[in-house]
Amino acid sequence: MEIVGIGTDIVECPRIGGMIQRHGELFLRRIYTEREIRHCQSRRHAIEHFAARWAAKEAVFQALGTGPAEGVSWTDLEIRVGPRGTLKVMVAGAAKQVVRKRGVGQVLVSMAHCRTYATAYAMAIARPAPGTPSPPPPPPEA
Repeated sequence: MEIVGIGTDIVECPRIGGMIQRHGELFLRRIYTEREIRHCQSRRHAIEHFAARWAAKEAVFQALGTGPAEGVSWTDLEIRVGPRGTLKVMVAGAAKQVVRKRGVGQVLVSMAHCRTYATAYAMAIARPAPGTPSPPPPPPEA
């Protein structure tokens, strides 16, 4: 496994809450996908979930070595929650081009939050070389 890049971010939840209050729907649609907006709004502490996704996207930008200044949109990244709570980074648009160009096969992300802060860590992992055997799948969760 070759690491292409890593990234981390921390953000104050009230800061994201303030941006949502001031800019409303315009801010939400500029930063988050429709699916992310629905997910966060369905949660009890929505602001913390929005802040965690902000931090995750910032961490992914760092891991990929790119960001909005290079033409990658915030909504080119989507953080999805799997059935067992595992996180998956989906890429689209310009982010997909960056992933291909840099040889990234997978982006791992971890998020955490409390009332005050949200933090995230991301790791971009290289695509395996052609002909390289795939690692065995992880054992099933108990």
